Amino acid sequence: MRIAELGPGVTAAEIRALAPAPREVEADVRAIADEVRDGGDAALLSLTARFGGPDLRAEDLRVAEAEIEGAAAALEPELLAALRTAIANVGAVAVVQLRDRMTVELPEGQCVEVVEAPVGRVGAYVPAGRAAYPSTLVMVAVTARAAGVKDIAVCAPPDRDGQAHPVILAACALCGVSEVYRVGGAQAVAALTYGTESIPAVDVIAGPGNRWVQEAKRQAVGVVGIDGIAGPSELVVVAGAREAPEPIALDLLAQGEHGDDGLLVLISPDPDLLAAVRAGVEAMAPSRPTVAAPPLALVRAADVAAAVELADGIAPEHLELVGPEAEALATEVRAAGCVFVGASAATAFGDYVAGSNHVLPTGGAARFQSALSVATFRRRTVRVSVPPAAAARLAPHGAVLARAEGFPVHAESMECRA
Repeated sequence: MRIAELGPGVTAAEIRALAPAPREVEADVRAIADEVRDGGDAALLSLTARFGGPDLRAEDLRVAEAEIEGAAAALEPELLAALRTAIANVGAVAVVQLRDRMTVELPEGQCVEVVEAPVGRVGAYVPAGRAAYPSTLVMVAVTARAAGVKDIAVCAPPDRDGQAHPVILAACALCGVSEVYRVGGAQAVAALTYGTESIPAVDVIAGPGNRWVQEAKRQAVGVVGIDGIAGPSELVVVAGAREAPEPIALDLLAQGEHGDDGLLVLISPDPDLLAAVRAGVEAMAPSRPTVAAPPLALVRAADVAAAVELADGIAPEHLELVGPEAEALATEVRAAGCVFVGASAATAFGDYVAGSNHVLPTGGAARFQSALSVATFRRRTVRVSVPPAAAARLAPHGAVLARAEGFPVHAESMECRA
């Protein structure tokens, strides 16, 4: 693990620069998307085989409902219980975010209603890499269901034998999702965007994935909606003085399991804690082979308030606040995908069972983007009611503005109702 020790005065931009630059994949992804849009299922099957996947037939793309239902029944009891806990907690947090209607009665007598309704169809991308990620399926599908979405299509890369991962299928069954396709990569996103003979197009695509998947989502914007661009995983920990170093070291190493292109940061005014966490990371990493080697910045801050301010500037995907001083500043945080407050609030809980969503903005996007929520899958429609008396009051003002903008017929349209 590449460790950088930094002192007071370091900027958020300098810390972000420690992360490796992403590989440029725009042209490759555009070619893949064009091929799928023009070639449909045949292109999907060809691309899957070309990129090292199995040789599938068109009828193999969709997983049979019996296979999905059977996967849940075959789960080990402990894993089944864990998935049920995650589903229940994510669902409970999602439903409290709902609001169906807001109505405003205005002084001139008109009524403006803002009505929310779910999108019709959602595509959930569930990545595969070192392992299967049923937790991602839970985060997307449970939230979409809570939002009121009826149709959810899941795309997940098959293994080399052409099989969908049974734990992902089990999670689909538990979430009430019966439409699952054996396809991954940028070509899966293109299929969800444009549709093929086997995969109908969707309205919104959600879920993390590698650079090709995220670039495909970026290129799909305007044809479909997306949840955001999810880059490499990030964790910033702000800790006060004399905190226990081992849990912090483990939290940093845990995020290192996501790959070597993320960013790990510990900010503290306590030099002894910084040194102890470094020693812990260096001692524990060799015996934990699943941990990659992302950059780790150990930053000495002037005080805890300065540490929180720096973390806010980084706008990380995950932010942990450890120790009474740091925890007291939780309400001051303005830019983080998810904030974990307290020494017991490991980021890993949020990845699985806390109830918060683990599909979060990365790369500093927390400055303007939110976590996956029911809002991702709902759209707002405005309804305007203007009774005759209100039209009479509004028309003179509206007509003046319309003529000032060079639209006299707009003015007439209003005035004829006055």
